[in-house]
Amino acid sequence: MTNFNIAITSDNVCPWCYVGKNKLERGISLYKSAHPSSSDTFTTTWLPFYLNPAAPKIGVDKRSYYKSRFGAEKAAMIIDRLAAVGKDAGINFSFGGKIGNTRDSHRLVELGKTKGPDVQTRIVEQLFKSYFEQEGDITSHEVLRHAGVRAGLEEEEVRSWLESDKGGEEVDKEVAEAQIRGVSGVPNFVLQGKYEIGGAQDADAFVKVFEKVKEMEES
Repeated sequence: MTNFNIAITSDNVCPWCYVGKNKLERGISLYKSAHPSSSDTFTTTWLPFYLNPAAPKIGVDKRSYYKSRFGAEKAAMIIDRLAAVGKDAGINFSFGGKIGNTRDSHRLVELGKTKGPDVQTRIVEQLFKSYFEQEGDITSHEVLRHAGVRAGLEEEEVRSWLESDKGGEEVDKEVAEAQIRGVSGVPNFVLQGKYEIGGAQDADAFVKVFEKVKEMEES
């Protein structure tokens, strides 16, 4: 039996990270279908990254932010491309709402980490869904609290965690460690601590690495 350990460096306002998450899950499903009698397991750990460390702590209009950062024409092209890619990945991207600093959302993911990999992944999933499909404000503690509760956490624990700075030191340290490792873009996937997949690649790319890991362990 192989336990595939997958470390995923991601930012909660990165659309390609949401796409990459779905591609990874598709890859896992394909691998399991190809090995129906296998007892192999998959464990994911989510690590933080700041696409824009200087993003405002109070959310600003997402479309206006895209235009100011990329220019109106490029922003429109990005939105159109993501809409098409998202549809293929089962994501209904919506580009209204607000964007801003992601440190508090990463602190929430850090809380999930203390509860185990399944809870942490559910939190990431809820944050992606809220921000990208429901136009939730990633800087809003109310939005973050609801995401935590939907992922199975106790509301008062989430509230208390967010109102403090718990998890903040860990998040900042992990972001710095990602930079030291040379991570300059996300999503970034590392299997077994050494096999890297950069970007939101197709599910087949993950299957190939799973097969390689399995072959190496059995040789």
